[in-house]
Amino acid sequence: MLHLRLITPAARTDDVIRLIENTVGTTHLVVVPGAARNPSGDVVMCDVAREAGDELIGALKKLELEETGSISVENIDLSLSERAEQAKDDAPGAGADAVLWEHLADATHEESTLSATYLAFITLATMIAACGVVLDNAILIVGAMAVGPEFGPLAGLNTAIVQRAPRLALRSLIALLVGFAVAMVATVGFSYFMDSVNLFSADQLSAERPNTNFIYRPDWFSFVVAVLAGCAGTLSLTSAKSGALVGVAISVTTVPAAANAAVAFSYDKYNQAWGSTEQLLLNLLGIILAGTLTLLLQKWLWAKQRQRRSASQASAL
Repeated sequence: MLHLRLITPAARTDDVIRLIENTVGTTHLVVVPGAARNPSGDVVMCDVAREAGDELIGALKKLELEETGSISVENIDLSLSERAEQAKDDAPGAGADAVLWEHLADATHEESTLSATYLAFITLATMIAACGVVLDNAILIVGAMAVGPEFGPLAGLNTAIVQRAPRLALRSLIALLVGFAVAMVATVGFSYFMDSVNLFSADQLSAERPNTNFIYRPDWFSFVVAVLAGCAGTLSLTSAKSGALVGVAISVTTVPAAANAAVAFSYDKYNQAWGSTEQLLLNLLGIILAGTLTLLLQKWLWAKQRQRRSASQASAL
Protein backbone atom coordinates (compact mmCIF):
# COMPACT_ATOMS: atom_id res chain seq x y z
CA MET A 1 0.00 0.00 0.00
CA LEU A 2 0.97 3.61 -0.59
CA HIS A 3 0.09 6.59 1.60
CA LEU A 4 -0.71 9.87 -0.17
CA ARG A 5 -0.64 13.22 1.59
CA LEU A 6 -2.03 16.04 -0.51
CA ILE A 7 -2.22 19.77 -0.01
CA THR A 8 -5.09 21.09 -2.12
CA PRO A 9 -6.44 24.59 -2.67
CA ALA A 10 -9.89 24.84 -1.10
CA ALA A 11 -11.46 25.27 -4.52
CA ARG A 12 -9.94 21.95 -5.70
CA THR A 13 -10.63 19.82 -2.64
CA ASP A 14 -14.02 18.51 -3.77
CA ASP A 15 -12.55 17.47 -7.14
CA VAL A 16 -9.69 15.69 -5.41
CA ILE A 17 -12.01 13.87 -3.00
CA ARG A 18 -14.28 12.80 -5.85
CA LEU A 19 -11.29 11.53 -7.80
CA ILE A 20 -10.00 9.48 -4.85
CA GLU A 21 -13.42 8.01 -4.12
CA ASN A 22 -13.86 6.99 -7.77
CA THR A 23 -10.44 5.33 -7.98
CA VAL A 24 -10.57 1.58 -7.37
CA GLY A 25 -8.09 0.50 -4.70
CA THR A 26 -8.25 3.54 -2.39
CA THR A 27 -9.23 3.66 1.27
CA HIS A 28 -8.67 5.49 4.58
CA LEU A 29 -9.64 8.88 3.15
CA VAL A 30 -9.03 11.76 5.59
CA VAL A 31 -9.83 15.43 4.93
CA VAL A 32 -8.59 18.23 7.22
CA PRO A 33 -10.03 21.55 5.98
CA GLY A 34 -7.78 24.59 6.27
CA ALA A 35 -4.91 22.71 7.92
CA ALA A 36 -2.22 23.65 5.39
CA ARG A 37 -0.36 26.93 5.77
CA ASN A 38 2.41 26.87 3.16
CA PRO A 39 0.89 26.59 0.65
CA SER A 40 -2.44 27.37 2.20
CA GLY A 41 -5.30 24.97 1.65
CA ASP A 42 -6.77 21.69 2.85
CA VAL A 43 -4.91 18.49 3.71
CA VAL A 44 -6.21 15.31 2.11
CA MET A 45 -4.76 11.91 2.98
CA CYS A 46 -5.56 8.44 1.73
CA ASP A 47 -4.08 4.99 1.23
CA VAL A 48 -4.03 3.39 -2.20
CA ALA A 49 -3.02 -0.04 -3.45
CA ARG A 50 0.33 0.14 -5.23
CA GLU A 51 -1.18 -1.23 -8.45
CA ALA A 52 -3.65 1.70 -8.52
CA GLY A 53 -1.11 4.30 -7.43
CA ASP A 54 0.19 5.36 -10.84
CA GLU A 55 -3.34 5.94 -12.17
CA LEU A 56 -4.29 8.07 -9.15
CA ILE A 57 -1.08 10.10 -9.19
CA GLY A 58 -1.48 10.72 -12.92
CA ALA A 59 -5.05 11.94 -12.42
CA LEU A 60 -3.96 14.24 -9.58
CA LYS A 61 -1.31 15.73 -11.85
CA LYS A 62 -3.98 16.47 -14.43
CA LEU A 63 -5.63 18.62 -11.76
CA GLU A 64 -2.29 20.52 -11.62
CA LEU A 65 -2.04 19.72 -7.93
CA GLU A 66 1.75 19.65 -7.99
CA GLU A 67 1.69 23.31 -9.08
CA THR A 68 -1.02 24.67 -6.77
CA GLY A 69 -0.42 22.35 -3.80
CA SER A 70 1.63 19.21 -3.27
CA ILE A 71 1.58 15.44 -3.73
CA SER A 72 3.61 13.32 -1.30
CA VAL A 73 3.81 9.54 -1.57
CA GLU A 74 5.16 7.10 1.01
CA ASN A 75 5.38 3.31 1.12
CA ILE A 76 3.43 1.67 3.93
CA ASP A 77 5.50 -1.13 5.41
CA LEU A 78 2.67 -2.49 7.56
CA SER A 79 -1.08 -1.86 7.38
CA LEU A 80 -3.41 -3.86 9.63
CA SER A 81 -6.76 -3.08 8.10
CA GLU A 82 -9.48 -5.11 6.45
CA ARG A 83 -10.30 -2.09 4.28
CA ALA A 84 -6.70 -1.98 3.06
CA GLU A 85 -6.83 -5.67 2.19
CA GLN A 86 -10.09 -5.11 0.33
CA ALA A 87 -8.57 -2.18 -1.56
CA LYS A 88 -5.66 -4.37 -2.69
CA ASP A 89 -8.09 -7.09 -3.77
CA ASP A 90 -10.19 -4.59 -5.74
CA ALA A 91 -7.24 -3.01 -7.56
CA PRO A 92 -6.27 -4.75 -10.81
CA GLY A 93 -2.99 -6.61 -11.12
CA ALA A 94 -0.35 -7.39 -8.53
CA GLY A 95 1.31 -4.75 -6.39
CA ALA A 96 4.79 -6.21 -6.89
CA ASP A 97 4.39 -5.79 -10.68
CA ALA A 98 3.07 -2.21 -10.59
CA VAL A 99 5.20 0.58 -12.07
CA LEU A 100 5.07 4.00 -10.42
CA TRP A 101 6.37 6.12 -13.26
CA GLU A 102 6.69 9.30 -11.22
CA HIS A 103 8.68 7.46 -8.56
CA LEU A 104 10.87 5.84 -11.21
CA ALA A 105 11.54 9.19 -12.90
CA ASP A 106 12.38 10.80 -9.56
CA ALA A 107 14.68 7.96 -8.50
CA THR A 108 16.55 7.82 -11.80
CA HIS A 109 16.85 11.62 -11.83
CA GLU A 110 18.85 11.47 -8.61
CA GLU A 111 20.89 8.43 -9.62
CA SER A 112 21.75 9.85 -13.04
CA THR A 113 23.01 13.24 -11.86
CA LEU A 114 26.70 13.89 -12.41
CA SER A 115 28.08 14.68 -8.96
CA ALA A 116 31.35 14.50 -7.06
CA THR A 117 30.14 11.40 -5.23
CA TYR A 118 29.19 9.67 -8.48
CA LEU A 119 32.59 10.46 -10.01
CA ALA A 120 34.35 9.25 -6.87
CA PHE A 121 32.51 5.92 -6.87
CA ILE A 122 33.03 5.18 -10.55
CA THR A 123 36.71 6.22 -10.38
CA LEU A 124 37.38 4.09 -7.30
CA ALA A 125 35.54 1.16 -8.87
CA THR A 126 37.64 1.45 -12.03
CA MET A 127 40.87 1.60 -10.03
CA ILE A 128 39.85 -1.50 -8.05
CA ALA A 129 39.08 -3.24 -11.33
CA ALA A 130 42.50 -2.17 -12.67
CA CYS A 131 44.13 -4.02 -9.78
CA GLY A 132 41.91 -6.99 -10.56
CA VAL A 133 42.84 -7.21 -14.23
CA VAL A 134 46.57 -6.83 -13.62
CA LEU A 135 46.55 -9.42 -10.82
CA ASP A 136 44.04 -11.63 -12.68
CA ASN A 137 41.96 -11.59 -9.48
CA ALA A 138 38.27 -12.37 -10.02
CA ILE A 139 37.36 -11.28 -6.48
CA LEU A 140 38.58 -7.75 -7.14
CA ILE A 141 36.66 -7.70 -10.42
CA VAL A 142 33.44 -8.65 -8.66
CA GLY A 143 34.09 -6.04 -5.98
CA ALA A 144 34.62 -3.34 -8.59
CA MET A 145 31.37 -4.32 -10.32
CA ALA A 146 29.45 -3.99 -7.07
CA VAL A 147 30.97 -0.57 -6.29
CA GLY A 148 30.33 0.90 -9.75
CA PRO A 149 27.32 3.31 -9.87
CA GLU A 150 26.84 3.22 -13.65
CA PHE A 151 23.48 1.46 -13.62
CA GLY A 152 21.86 4.66 -12.29
CA PRO A 153 22.39 6.73 -15.47
CA LEU A 154 21.67 3.67 -17.61
CA ALA A 155 18.28 3.31 -15.92
CA GLY A 156 17.76 7.04 -16.27
CA LEU A 157 18.40 6.81 -20.00
CA ASN A 158 15.94 3.92 -20.33
CA THR A 159 13.27 5.86 -18.43
CA ALA A 160 13.90 9.01 -20.45
CA ILE A 161 13.47 7.15 -23.75
CA VAL A 162 10.17 5.56 -22.68
CA GLN A 163 8.81 8.73 -21.03
CA ARG A 164 10.12 10.97 -23.81
CA ALA A 165 12.04 13.14 -21.35
CA PRO A 166 14.94 14.73 -23.27
CA ARG A 167 16.36 16.54 -20.23
CA LEU A 168 16.63 13.31 -18.25
CA ALA A 169 18.16 11.58 -21.29
CA LEU A 170 20.79 14.30 -21.66
CA ARG A 171 21.56 14.29 -17.93
CA SER A 172 21.93 10.51 -17.91
CA LEU A 173 24.08 10.46 -21.03
CA ILE A 174 26.38 13.15 -19.63
CA ALA A 175 26.75 11.26 -16.33
CA LEU A 176 27.52 8.04 -18.18
CA LEU A 177 30.03 9.42 -20.68
CA VAL A 178 31.76 11.94 -18.43
CA GLY A 179 31.84 9.45 -15.56
CA PHE A 180 33.60 6.77 -17.60
CA ALA A 181 35.92 9.32 -19.24
CA VAL A 182 37.04 10.75 -15.90
CA ALA A 183 37.41 7.28 -14.37
CA MET A 184 39.48 5.98 -17.27
CA VAL A 185 41.77 9.03 -17.38
CA ALA A 186 42.29 8.78 -13.62
CA THR A 187 43.00 5.06 -13.94
CA VAL A 188 45.63 5.71 -16.62
CA GLY A 189 47.38 7.98 -14.12
CA PHE A 190 46.88 5.38 -11.40
CA SER A 191 48.48 2.75 -13.66
CA TYR A 192 51.53 4.94 -14.28
CA PHE A 193 51.90 5.42 -10.52
CA MET A 194 51.54 1.70 -9.79
CA ASP A 195 54.13 0.94 -12.47
CA SER A 196 56.54 3.47 -10.98
CA VAL A 197 56.40 1.69 -7.61
CA ASN A 198 56.76 -1.72 -9.31
CA LEU A 199 53.25 -2.94 -8.47
CA PHE A 200 52.03 -3.05 -12.09
CA SER A 201 54.03 -4.32 -15.04
CA ALA A 202 53.53 -4.85 -18.76
CA ASP A 203 54.33 -8.55 -18.34
CA GLN A 204 51.37 -8.97 -15.96
CA LEU A 205 49.04 -7.34 -18.46
CA SER A 206 50.38 -9.40 -21.37
CA ALA A 207 50.03 -12.70 -19.52
CA GLU A 208 47.22 -15.10 -20.40
CA ARG A 209 45.12 -14.11 -17.33
CA PRO A 210 42.59 -17.00 -17.47
CA ASN A 211 40.29 -15.42 -14.88
CA THR A 212 39.94 -11.99 -16.52
CA ASN A 213 40.88 -12.26 -20.21
CA PHE A 214 37.17 -12.30 -21.13
CA ILE A 215 37.12 -8.59 -20.34
CA TYR A 216 38.96 -7.66 -23.55
CA ARG A 217 37.53 -10.46 -25.70
CA PRO A 218 33.91 -9.48 -26.42
CA ASP A 219 31.60 -12.01 -28.05
CA TRP A 220 27.88 -12.72 -28.40
CA PHE A 221 27.74 -14.15 -24.89
CA SER A 222 28.77 -10.72 -23.60
CA PHE A 223 25.81 -9.14 -25.36
CA VAL A 224 23.38 -11.85 -24.21
CA VAL A 225 24.44 -11.39 -20.57
CA ALA A 226 24.13 -7.61 -20.90
CA VAL A 227 20.59 -7.96 -22.29
CA LEU A 228 19.55 -10.30 -19.49
CA ALA A 229 21.10 -8.03 -16.88
CA GLY A 230 19.39 -5.00 -18.39
CA CYS A 231 16.00 -6.72 -18.09
CA ALA A 232 16.68 -7.83 -14.51
CA GLY A 233 18.01 -4.44 -13.44
CA THR A 234 15.02 -2.58 -14.86
CA LEU A 235 12.59 -4.98 -13.20
CA SER A 236 14.41 -4.53 -9.90
CA LEU A 237 13.90 -0.76 -10.13
CA THR A 238 10.23 -0.87 -11.10
CA SER A 239 9.14 -3.71 -8.83
CA ALA A 240 8.38 -3.55 -5.13
CA LYS A 241 10.68 -6.57 -4.82
CA SER A 242 13.96 -4.93 -5.78
CA GLY A 243 16.62 -7.06 -4.14
CA ALA A 244 18.18 -8.12 -7.44
CA LEU A 245 20.00 -4.90 -8.29
CA VAL A 246 23.30 -5.86 -6.63
CA GLY A 247 23.24 -9.13 -8.57
CA VAL A 248 22.82 -7.16 -11.77
CA ALA A 249 25.71 -4.88 -10.82
CA ILE A 250 28.12 -7.81 -10.60
CA SER A 251 26.95 -9.58 -13.75
CA VAL A 252 28.08 -7.11 -16.42
CA THR A 253 31.70 -6.11 -17.03
CA THR A 254 31.29 -2.40 -17.72
CA VAL A 255 33.67 -1.02 -15.08
CA PRO A 256 36.26 -3.81 -15.49
CA ALA A 257 36.26 -3.29 -19.25
CA ALA A 258 36.89 0.43 -18.75
CA ALA A 259 39.69 -0.39 -16.30
CA ASN A 260 41.36 -2.87 -18.64
CA ALA A 261 41.20 -0.35 -21.47
CA ALA A 262 42.85 2.30 -19.28
CA VAL A 263 45.64 0.02 -18.06
CA ALA A 264 46.26 -1.39 -21.55
CA PHE A 265 46.47 2.15 -22.94
CA SER A 266 49.09 3.09 -20.35
CA TYR A 267 51.26 0.19 -21.57
CA ASP A 268 50.60 0.84 -25.29
CA LYS A 269 48.66 -2.43 -25.57
CA TYR A 270 46.21 -0.95 -28.03
CA ASN A 271 44.67 -4.26 -29.13
CA GLN A 272 43.64 -4.98 -25.55
CA ALA A 273 42.48 -1.40 -25.09
CA TRP A 274 40.27 -1.60 -28.18
CA GLY A 275 38.91 -5.02 -27.22
CA SER A 276 38.01 -3.75 -23.77
CA THR A 277 36.35 -0.68 -25.28
CA GLU A 278 34.29 -2.93 -27.54
CA GLN A 279 33.26 -4.96 -24.49
CA LEU A 280 32.24 -1.79 -22.67
CA LEU A 281 30.19 -0.42 -25.57
CA LEU A 282 28.57 -3.81 -26.24
CA ASN A 283 27.49 -4.14 -22.61
CA LEU A 284 26.17 -0.58 -22.46
CA LEU A 285 24.20 -1.11 -25.68
CA GLY A 286 22.72 -4.38 -24.41
CA ILE A 287 21.63 -2.86 -21.09
CA ILE A 288 20.07 0.21 -22.71
CA LEU A 289 18.24 -1.85 -25.33
CA ALA A 290 16.94 -4.45 -22.85
CA GLY A 291 15.99 -1.89 -20.19
CA THR A 292 14.06 0.26 -22.65
CA LEU A 293 12.18 -2.72 -24.09
CA THR A 294 11.36 -3.94 -20.58
CA LEU A 295 9.87 -0.58 -19.63
CA LEU A 296 7.91 -0.40 -22.88
CA LEU A 297 6.50 -3.87 -22.27
CA GLN A 298 5.50 -2.98 -18.71
CA LYS A 299 3.85 0.22 -19.91
CA TRP A 300 1.90 -1.68 -22.58
CA LEU A 301 0.77 -4.39 -20.17
CA TRP A 302 -0.53 -1.90 -17.61
CA ALA A 303 -2.30 0.08 -20.35
CA LYS A 304 -4.04 -3.13 -21.42
CA GLN A 305 -4.95 -3.84 -17.79
CA ARG A 306 -6.58 -0.43 -17.46
CA GLN A 307 -8.46 -0.84 -20.73
CA ARG A 308 -9.90 -4.16 -19.57
CA ARG A 309 -10.95 -2.67 -16.26
CA SER A 310 -12.56 0.35 -17.95
CA ALA A 311 -14.42 -1.97 -20.31
CA SER A 312 -15.70 -4.13 -17.44
CA GLN A 313 -16.85 -1.05 -15.51
CA ALA A 314 -18.64 0.28 -18.58
CA SER A 315 -20.42 -3.06 -19.14
CA ALA A 316 -21.46 -3.16 -15.47
CA LEU A 317 -23.16 0.20 -15.91
